[in-house]
This record gives sequence, C-alpha cells and structure tokens, in this order.
Amino acid sequence: MLLLAGVAAAATAARPAFAAAATSAFQHGVASGDPLPGGILLWTRVTPTPESAPASGAGPVVTVDWQIAADASFATIVRSGVVATGPDRDHTVKVDVTGLTPATTYWYRFGLAGAWSPTGRTMTAPAADAAITRLRAGVVSCANWEGGYFAAYRHLAERGDLNLVVHLGDYVYEYASGEFTAGGTVVRKAQPANETIALADYRTRHAQYKTDPDLQALHASVPWVITWDDHEIANDAWSGGAENHDPATEGSYAARVAASRQAYAEWMPVRLAEDGHIYRRLRYGNLFELSMLDLRTYRSEQASGAEVDDPDRTITGAAQMSWLMDGLTNSTATWKIVGNPVMISRLDVGALPAWLLGPLGKLIGVPENGLVLNGDQWDGYNADREKLVDTLRAHATKDVVFITGDIHTSWANELTTKDTGTANPAAAEFVVPSLTSDNVNDFLGTSPGGPLSLLAATLIRATNPHVKWVETDGHGYGVLDITSSRCRMDWYHLADRTSKTSSVTWVQGYSVGRGSSKIRRESAPTA
Repeated sequence: MLLLAGVAAAATAARPAFAAAATSAFQHGVASGDPLPGGILLWTRVTPTPESAPASGAGPVVTVDWQIAADASFATIVRSGVVATGPDRDHTVKVDVTGLTPATTYWYRFGLAGAWSPTGRTMTAPAADAAITRLRAGVVSCANWEGGYFAAYRHLAERGDLNLVVHLGDYVYEYASGEFTAGGTVVRKAQPANETIALADYRTRHAQYKTDPDLQALHASVPWVITWDDHEIANDAWSGGAENHDPATEGSYAARVAASRQAYAEWMPVRLAEDGHIYRRLRYGNLFELSMLDLRTYRSEQASGAEVDDPDRTITGAAQMSWLMDGLTNSTATWKIVGNPVMISRLDVGALPAWLLGPLGKLIGVPENGLVLNGDQWDGYNADREKLVDTLRAHATKDVVFITGDIHTSWANELTTKDTGTANPAAAEFVVPSLTSDNVNDFLGTSPGGPLSLLAATLIRATNPHVKWVETDGHGYGVLDITSSRCRMDWYHLADRTSKTSSVTWVQGYSVGRGSSKIRRESAPTA
C-alpha cells in the first residue's frame, strides 16, 4: 500500500528552492496542476523584454525551455522540450507533460535565454487501481488582494505534508480598488484600480496576484486542482449576467465572460476541455475521486420565493448534473469528494435577528426581511439539490463529502433535505473560510470571536440542526486528511490577515467515518 502523505514529506528538504526570488525573466513564479497518473500540467509566465509587461500586448514571440527531473538538482532529467509564447497569450506558458511514473515526486523548471526559473516540485497521481492508505490536501477559497496578505498560502507551503491544494474559487476578485476591503481598510492596492471588465484588466489582476511571494511558494511546492466561482468574472454571476454587471455602462456580459475566461486559461495551471468547460474529475488510486464543479457558467438567474423549487431552474446545468450523478453513483473509489464552490447544505435564516441578517446578507445574499432563502447557494436551486440527494439515496451511494468555499466562514454540516430528515443525512459538507475576504465580524465592526459572533453561531445552529459547527470570524484554510476509514477536515485560522507574518492556529476538526454521513468532532491532530 502507498502512503501518499509520506511521499510529500520526503521532499521537504527541497522546500527552500520553492520560495526562491523570481528572476527578471520569470517574475510570476511557476505552478503545476491537475495531476494524472502519468502526467502533470506545468505553468509559468515569461517577461522577455521590459515592454513585455502583462496585458501590454507587446513584446516578442520567444521559445521557452522546460525540464522535469527526478531530483532537485536536475541530474536526472526525465522529460524536456521547448514551447513558444508571445503577446497573443500574454507570454504565459502551459505544458501538459505525459509519460511520467504514477505517484512520483518530480522537480521542474523553465528556461529563457540561458536564465532558469525558480524550481517547482510536483507529484503525479497514483494509478487508478493503486491501494492508497492516506492523502492530505490543503483547501482554500476567497483570496481578496486588498483584504490582506496571503500568509495562509505560506503556512500551507511550509507544511511539507500535502499532496495537493484544492482551490474552490474566488482566486482573484474583480472589484475596483476600495470597493471590497479589510473592514474598510485597503491593505494593499489592487491593479488595475478600476473594476476588471476587459481582457487587459483581467490579465493585469491575475498578474498582480502571481507576484505574491506566498502564493508563488505554494504553487511551486505542490500541484493545485482549481475551479472558478463568481469573482473570477463578477459578483453573483449566472449564465446570462451578474449582480454587478451593467450592460448599459459595462458593455456585453458575454464579452466580459470571454475576456475573464481567456485570462483565466492563460494564467492558471488548469486543464480545460476543448469546449472550455472546467468541471472535471481526478482520481487518486482506490482512495478517492475528486469531482470539481462549475456552479456559475450554466446556472439560472438567482431567485427568491417559490421559484427556488422550480425544476426548470438549475445551478449545474443538465449536462453537468448528469455527469456528477453518474460519477458519484458509479465510482469505485472509497471516498467521493466534490469540489463545491457554494454551500449545498440548507441555511434557514427566518428566525435570525436583523443585526445578523445584515452581515449574512452581504456574504450570501439573504434579504434582511428574514426570508428562508440563500439564493446564491444551492438553497436557491432546491430542485437540483433534491435531484442529487435523491439519486444518492436511490443508489445507496455512501462516503460522499462536499468541500466548499465562497461563504467566508467555517462550517461542518450534514447534508439533509425534507426527505432525509436530520437522522439520515446524504453526505457530509466541510466549508473552509476565506483567506482574506471580509466575514461576519468585519461587517459588524466587532473583534473576532466576540460575544455577537458567538451568539450568531449559536443562533445559526439552533435554527439549523444539521449544522454541527460554525465559526463566523476566522480567515485561513482547511486541511483535508483522507484515509480508508475516515475523511477529516481541520480548520486553521490566521491571527491577523493584514499581517505578512501572521501566525496560524488550529481551531477545529471534524470527520466522517466510512459508511456514515454523520460527522463527529475531533481533537487537535498529532501528526
């Protein structure tokens, strides 16, 4: 049997190379993503001349070397090649390497005119039928540049025991500078200063994010599996528009989507399908399959009231829903993990007081009049949720775990519907907090962990018995620890998101045992 966590830990000695300073030719670091048993996707961006700045549309077409090796010194190069890039793709480079050995650690780098990039480390997935005993993944979401520093990425990079990072969306934010801050304070100014609408805007914003040293370190230390949520385009996006897109002043929404998607494809280490869709499935031996969802491209417009039960409304789209149900019910993996950008568990808020509904409304679109509705989440698309849960129950599909972002807060939930009741949940859900984006105490203007926040958590749980734990203030990340007998999430929160050197503290752990969707509280991890 293979203990994948041990493979990651064995390479810890090479970690200092991951944080090596970017060179003038390689200012945006290196990254890898979407690991397969015999392959990996590699990424970088080159700046061959001073005028070749991101989004400039200027600079020459150049040829970039790439190498992937069995050792950090590159004494044993197992694959290499050259690839051309230029201003038509913003001088980004993506190489889909094949012919590698499953479950193996590799080192990689890029070269331009005799200069080498910082070294990255990556790992291929195990063979589909390999017996895997353990895997660990960092789980992150909602990284607002102006809301703070990315110390959470640094802490994940320094662990040395991760096999991959799963990013659940809102990797970048589209707002103009000053529109979404750290409780009213701009910690560091976003570029461009205007809201991102055109292709050059999105390229510039992605490029700025990729200059963050902690983000570069995490990308270079472990492969990522990513999906998008709304802020990669615009707030509360749906298939035909977005909450903050005004066609009268901002032009065609379709053109904006095309611009954002092009920049995303250029700047992110992700393997998109030929038709551009991002939902996909990756397998790690017999231990788990990871189904990454896209809950923005195909969804109906957000609604309220009785419309949420309309079977013609969808959050996934018909094709993606069929793909998801078929994949979960037919999977032979022990654990079926769903990378889920927005919360699927019900959130009933009708009995909550106005002072709490206000901040929740800013986070999730709940109106202050107390309607029992979370319109931007799965709550706004109840027919799709019922269909999915009913399918899992009809096929007796067990060991499904949703890992979720978007809501900026930390939750441990059991997935229930009117048919399952609280005694028979269909799945577990673990929701990770934002890295830096505002949450409840930031909107209330109170100190983290204060009396109002503690009362808010108590009231939410009282109204929602399937919510076993909720923490409304912390910023940070989760670590998913999977073994053949249980799937566990541990939550880690930063001391201060506005500090580059912030410490981090373990705050809670919950797990679900094999064959059960009931979650249980855990003590702090010992290893």
